[in-house]
Amino acid sequence: MMNRKTFMAAGLASLITPFEMAQAQQSWPTKSIKFIVPLTPGGSNDLLARLLAEKMQIDFGQSVVVDNKPGAGGNIGTEYVAKQPPDGYTILLSANTHVMNVNFFKQLPYDPVKDFQPISMVGLIPFVLTVNAQTPVNNLNEFLALAKAKSNFSYGTAGIGTPHHLAAEMLKSMTGVEMIHVPYKGAAGIVQALLSNEITCTIGAINSLIPHINSGKLRAIATATNNRTSLLPDVPTIAEAGPLPGYGFDVWAAVLAPAGTPRFIVDRLNSAIVKIINDPQIIKERLFVAGIEPMTSTPERAMEIIKADLIRYSKIAKTINIKPE
Repeated sequence: MMNRKTFMAAGLASLITPFEMAQAQQSWPTKSIKFIVPLTPGGSNDLLARLLAEKMQIDFGQSVVVDNKPGAGGNIGTEYVAKQPPDGYTILLSANTHVMNVNFFKQLPYDPVKDFQPISMVGLIPFVLTVNAQTPVNNLNEFLALAKAKSNFSYGTAGIGTPHHLAAEMLKSMTGVEMIHVPYKGAAGIVQALLSNEITCTIGAINSLIPHINSGKLRAIATATNNRTSLLPDVPTIAEAGPLPGYGFDVWAAVLAPAGTPRFIVDRLNSAIVKIINDPQIIKERLFVAGIEPMTSTPERAMEIIKADLIRYSKIAKTINIKPE
């Protein structure tokens, strides 16, 4: 069954002549595009949105403005986009939280599938278990032993329902360690807290942590990825270091639009985004440097990934006994 936006869009389309439709396709966009990031500036999503905005406005001949709307684990910015007209002038840079949040919040103000039209996947962001370099641990087993010995062991996240949160809760469930959850508004807050020893650890996005790992201020213990990342090739995964078979997830980023967005706009956006993300120079000079692995897709494949992860993370949430709040 079509939702209200899709129904209205279909109804309007039936009233437009083929000539008018062709004109609309040729002229779009005719004004600025707003690119919503539901997190604070400085993280992987923000970086990707700003990269895409910078290049898309050259392609489209219109400004593309990044607007950060953080809060409630990404729900505020995501809800905002869900309620905008499906005309392609408001798009969202989202991540796994888009499907994870159904397990952390009793009532979401949007449906992660029905209220959105995927445009393309845009990247994979490796997450890494990291501690302050002064913490007396060098591998996962030492980390777990210290966590079991200390009563005030804490982990920082970008909020309830974020990949940081689920990754840490998975580790707690599979190892029996106890850690105190300390949520922040974004990646910048986590990093500063870790550098100042305000928190003990984080399982966070590599792009915000790797400069401090390389400088020696922070220490990478293990990655949360399914496979080792080329960005830290000598750092084992949590699954192999434990060993903890079954642990691991890859955090993706994707561009979404409100449900009912016309197909010609979806295709125009997809074409522009795929071209940008797959540019060898951008991969080398912008993505890899920032700790992001490129990933593009058709709109249909992006929807398949969203639906599959919705089921997958719901099963994980039940397994580790996460209760919606």
